[in-house]
Amino acid sequence: MGMSVAFEGDARAAATVKLAEEQALVRSAQAGDRLAFEELVRRFDREVLRLALNLVKRPEDARDIYQESFLRVYRNLHRFRFECSFYTWLYRIVTNVALDHLRRRTSRREDQAPVPEEAEGGTRDFFDRQPEMRAAANPERNLLGQELGEHIATALERLSPRERMVFEMKHYQGLKLRVIGDMLGTSEETVKNSLFRATRKLRASLDGMR
Repeated sequence: MGMSVAFEGDARAAATVKLAEEQALVRSAQAGDRLAFEELVRRFDREVLRLALNLVKRPEDARDIYQESFLRVYRNLHRFRFECSFYTWLYRIVTNVALDHLRRRTSRREDQAPVPEEAEGGTRDFFDRQPEMRAAANPERNLLGQELGEHIATALERLSPRERMVFEMKHYQGLKLRVIGDMLGTSEETVKNSLFRATRKLRASLDGMR
């Protein structure tokens, strides 16, 4: 029991030191210290790329979002007022850049001539892997799993960019509604409504395949 309490105390102390270091880096970067900004990028670059990849699936799109996000951070760092953690502020920027990207992609698709409805390659591959991994021990289920993955991907593509992002952040990344709201710069109630609409649309789309 004593060791557990001591460990928790050490963990809290380490987190406090890390937060203080992070805040010092942010203040230095705000004052124009280029090396401090580069250190912030180094600390968060993997998390930003991972989040971008989770949201848009295709590596080339994720790299574009990664670059645009850190460019926005550089341009807007002077506006950061330490009212939330730098981590939350950064992720809010990444999710907004990803939303802009998804909206542009949706409008480009709407401007193009009609094509057979199917998910884009990167998205379909991502969702296919989910049922395929579960079905791997039973080869007879592979085909069904593949078809289900394609249906889910197609259904997700029919959601609005915000609905799709909220659904994936909740169910694929396991984030709480309040956290999603913080990242998207909106209220928990708005996120809940978006999730409800997304779930209803997905259920209707998937019912059609039965």
